[in-house]
Amino acid sequence: MGNIPKLYSAELTGINAELVEVEADLNVGLHSFNIVGLADKAVSEAKERVNSALKNSGIKPPTKENRKITVNLAPADVKKSGSHFDLPIALSYLLASEQMAGFESSGKIFAGELSLDGYLRPIGGALNIAILARKMGFKEFFLPQENAEEAAMVRGLRIMPVKNLTELVAHLEQGCGIQPQDETDIASILSEPSVKVSHIKGQQAAKRALEVAAAGGHNIIFSGPPGTGKTMLAEALISILPPPSYEEMIQMTEVWSAAGLLSKERRFIRERQFRSPHHTSSLIAIVGGGQDPKPGEVSLAHRGVLFLDELPEFKRDVLEALRQPMESGRVTVSRIKKAASFPARFMLVAAKNPCPCGYFGDPERECICTANEVFRYQKKISGPLLDRMDIQINVPRVKMDDLLCEGDDREDEKMRARVGAARNVQNERFRNANLRAYTNAEMTSRDVDEFLHTDRDGEEFLKDAIEKNFISARGYYRTLKVARTIADLENSPTIKKSHLAEAFQYRIREQ
Repeated sequence: MGNIPKLYSAELTGINAELVEVEADLNVGLHSFNIVGLADKAVSEAKERVNSALKNSGIKPPTKENRKITVNLAPADVKKSGSHFDLPIALSYLLASEQMAGFESSGKIFAGELSLDGYLRPIGGALNIAILARKMGFKEFFLPQENAEEAAMVRGLRIMPVKNLTELVAHLEQGCGIQPQDETDIASILSEPSVKVSHIKGQQAAKRALEVAAAGGHNIIFSGPPGTGKTMLAEALISILPPPSYEEMIQMTEVWSAAGLLSKERRFIRERQFRSPHHTSSLIAIVGGGQDPKPGEVSLAHRGVLFLDELPEFKRDVLEALRQPMESGRVTVSRIKKAASFPARFMLVAAKNPCPCGYFGDPERECICTANEVFRYQKKISGPLLDRMDIQINVPRVKMDDLLCEGDDREDEKMRARVGAARNVQNERFRNANLRAYTNAEMTSRDVDEFLHTDRDGEEFLKDAIEKNFISARGYYRTLKVARTIADLENSPTIKKSHLAEAFQYRIREQ
């Protein structure tokens, strides 16, 4: 039996990489070059790129072989897609045709797209493959030079940046030549936001609700007439959120890398994202999917903010599809040939008018909508979706006195400090309890029962509030989480009556 060398690469399924073995064999027969293993069009075209890259690198290409060449990508029942298999295919052919000396391949993983002149082009999913390589115990990851910084975010793996095929062959044969990439140590950044809380005049109640939402990672919906500042409040949320941790930056970069959205100018995601899709966006654009499933807006907003302006104008199926990721923090897209799972732990911020004309309930301007129009407009948002909005706040018309008064330029700084302190309290609590959570909103009902304690007055108020107001079990637990966040803002170890009262105020209101 012949000894066929095996090289290793990876296939992306969602944001997760799966190990793929690449092997080549040359047999007697008329010339042919076949790639087997459920390869898509981009992988099948690799033979043309490999042929030209080898020829232009001064190496005998497959077209000069009067033999049958077979490249196998295993496991054969997993669909292979993308151009990043070019590099391992080229190397496996060189080993099979004995045009390069053999090397120890067990600790190495390869990925890269070849240009026709033998240079490597950047790929998507480099960070995802690096995470798999470390998990599987690989020592070195050879990839295009432009992806090296991204992959070097992963600790405990030697990232080997490759400029061209000739350089890589020389390195593998001689054991030297390519220097490992230094570990990427990126710091989160707080860029100057275009909209700050201090830019918004008045609306103190809405600003307080925004601070509570930011401190606990809670979903929030603003309702009110046009021009009252709902969109500005949503856009200002980013200015008071704390910078992401290193682990969160890796999670966000994973999603963007798998989506192929990183570039020379943006090699890492170092700040929380604010995604604001238009209300005409499709279900796949929002949730993710497609023939080869890709992340949607809910995943691109992972650890950031997803803002849906004019919420009732979104398609019903799009809004209902948000319910699962709002609960679980993940999106699972199932297709006949492939299923993919994407992280989607985002803060949902929504804004809506109370009716089509926008002035239902406005004390200063008359609503021109009929009762039926108001009812139909409000019913566009289902009860189960609204039940998942932790904070529901009305944003009334701004008074003239508030518009003319001077704002506090340090309001954002003070609010961000309070939010950061509250999140530190939560992080300490979760760390002591060995919970993999970042904010109170991520707690399960079991966690709420175990960690959320009220004083005697709080218990009495809670019983009374539940008896007098219809509230679902989900609403009950979400209200307790909001109350816990309010207590954290005051650095209170127990939930008091005042905290519960404020939390119920955000929950129970006329729709």
